[in-house]
Amino acid sequence: MSEHRTGAPGRVKEVTSLANPLVKDIKALALKKFRDQQNAFMAEGLKLVIDALDLGWTIKTLIFAKSALGNAAVEKIAARTVALGGDVLEVSEKVLTAITRRDNPQAVVGVFSQRFVPLKDIRPKGNDVWVALDRVRDPGNLGTVIRTIDAAGAKGVILVGETTDPFSLETVRATMGSIFAVPVAKASPEAFLGWRKDFAGTVAGTHLKGAVDYRSVDFGNRPVLLMMGNEQQGLPDNLADACDKLLRIPQAGRADSLNLAVATGVMLFEIRRGALKL
Repeated sequence: MSEHRTGAPGRVKEVTSLANPLVKDIKALALKKFRDQQNAFMAEGLKLVIDALDLGWTIKTLIFAKSALGNAAVEKIAARTVALGGDVLEVSEKVLTAITRRDNPQAVVGVFSQRFVPLKDIRPKGNDVWVALDRVRDPGNLGTVIRTIDAAGAKGVILVGETTDPFSLETVRATMGSIFAVPVAKASPEAFLGWRKDFAGTVAGTHLKGAVDYRSVDFGNRPVLLMMGNEQQGLPDNLADACDKLLRIPQAGRADSLNLAVATGVMLFEIRRGALKL
């Protein structure tokens, strides 16, 4: 993937005022409306920014704290950003705190273009595993699921219906950088069910009505689509009916349910068990 963009080369600017229009635009990325308008989102931390660039994501703006001046890794990523046509802002601690809404912000923040994979381009093969999340509401859950998909070596996530934004600051933080490594698609329930008709593999959902112990299924050497329901309601009937298997995770304590991200993690590591070696 080429790193060069057409257009003017980037610039380096020093910014100390919260009233600066550039700062206002970046602060606005805390709201979904402005993320969508700018097709942008924010990721914090030097390692994350380096990973994103290595994975071919488009950087719009690099923001770094004055205190990071002289840090060779930061200066290198700043030069790389400028070469890619992105802007570089050297900012005061006050500006960084305002942008990240954190009291002890990371010294480096990147603003990147959002990226979704079109549903029609997802054609699982071999032992690929995809996760479909129905109306996931909690950014921490979504971010943790994306991180877990990455860790388990699954392929990506499909967000079905009205879900929380994968590019919100909270979700991106919870992914710990995996947002850059895990393809994300989104679809209406109708479009998703249409796509599922052509899915050549096993579609498994977790459901309280599931009579099958999740550990008793042979997922074999074919693609798996794991469907997980919303935090409050679980899988709705139309999605449950589209599953080949409805599975349940047995529980022995007073708690009668698991957190969505934990349940997804348990399922993913079971499905991927044969593929994962130390």
